[in-house]
Amino acid sequence: MTNPIPPYGPGGYSPTGTEQPGTAQPRMVPVERPVTKPTVTYTILAITVFVYLLQELTRMGIAREPFLALSQMIFGPEVLQALLQNGWGDSLLTLLGGKINELIIAGQYWRLLTPALLHASLTHIGFNMYALYAIGSTLESFYGHQRFLMLYIVGALGGNVLSFLMTRGLSVGASTAIFSLVAASGDFIYQNRAIFGSQARAMLSNVVFIVIINLGLGFLPGIDNFGHLGGLIAGLAFGWFAGPRFEVEPDFTGRYKLVDKSNPAAAWLVGIVLAILFLGVAFLRIRQG
Repeated sequence: MTNPIPPYGPGGYSPTGTEQPGTAQPRMVPVERPVTKPTVTYTILAITVFVYLLQELTRMGIAREPFLALSQMIFGPEVLQALLQNGWGDSLLTLLGGKINELIIAGQYWRLLTPALLHASLTHIGFNMYALYAIGSTLESFYGHQRFLMLYIVGALGGNVLSFLMTRGLSVGASTAIFSLVAASGDFIYQNRAIFGSQARAMLSNVVFIVIINLGLGFLPGIDNFGHLGGLIAGLAFGWFAGPRFEVEPDFTGRYKLVDKSNPAAAWLVGIVLAILFLGVAFLRIRQG
């Protein structure tokens, strides 16, 4: 597909090269953008919805036994019985994977990631999955499958680590990772502002507005704003150092296309470094008890 991309550079972008710099009138140029089916976005969405269905089934008493058996393996019969008596019987998957600080300190480190697959209500998952679809399907087309998946994982990890450090309560939800997508979108627009031209300022303003509104809503009771902030920080860091940087180039047919000049291998390095950094901070907190 082709999208009209605004001109860039002093004096505008001249595909013919006949105008002198500073004298050309800015004009729209049809440029081929990456066309990538957002399979990672759809896969994450499907897995998250499936997990929520399992949450609901266990609340209704259906498919409960396998998770009871798994809970008994993890906690032991006596501890599990005490947890069930304290009201965890209707939330077995949350018990197994939610961000519960005491259990993370006890060595259940998977809880720094798995909360992104769990949700507290239909409204909760509805908002998060709509945001994932709306933002992820476009961002993945520019980031590519592997880099987008790394961004999502690093965002979930960063959000849950900051929540672990700053809050004591139970926390679940994909909003940690969703905020990383929003932040990376802002990075992407800013670093490729030459491509977006005059639209870049309005697009960045829209991203900032979304962040401010959602962080403001995060002060409402029951919302883990530190998880949001951690995802935002993770997304900003990953997007800045590992995000795509496009330039407009002609191909042999004379048509113009976006070419990513970033190093794909750098994304792996940035993702690993950020993951080690977040986990290192979490383990320092764990050692303190």
